[in-house]
Amino acid sequence: MLALLKQIAIVGIKTERAPAPAEDGVIAARLQQQVLRTLGRALAIRHVDAGSCNGCELEIHALGNPYYNIEGLGIRFVASPRHADMLLVTGPVSKHMAIALQRTYDATPEPRLVVAIGDCGACGGIFGEDSYATCGRVANVIPVDVVVPGCPPPPIEILRGILTAVQRRA
Repeated sequence: MLALLKQIAIVGIKTERAPAPAEDGVIAARLQQQVLRTLGRALAIRHVDAGSCNGCELEIHALGNPYYNIEGLGIRFVASPRHADMLLVTGPVSKHMAIALQRTYDATPEPRLVVAIGDCGACGGIFGEDSYATCGRVANVIPVDVVVPGCPPPPIEILRGILTAVQRRA
């Protein structure tokens, strides 16, 4: 043990420097300002999984970690579409989710925003535009304001998509 401590004292601390603040922080600050300027309050999002593989959900859940801290930006997820300002829809719309997605859209109060997440939400992805099991992209079932491409898109791109949708509302 003494030899190990002696070696540590001789070598010193060999770690990397802390990284410089990333562009992510700038985007997050812009998003917070835009949300407050546009809505005057927090942005409430209802997430709808319309038939995805859950890859996009993992990235959406990453928004809640301390690095992205979406709650600290004044953005929160709600359980009811009646309390939501925005729908975040993932996956190609499966045939059995089409009616549920349409009802969720109808239950969301005006003016509502819809953001389609991932390649599947944008164009049907690997499942195709239309098949026996899916209706294809989200826009085939409900109107979409912003599409965030990627399979799955990184959390920062999802934040950019939310920011774009909020800016269009302004």
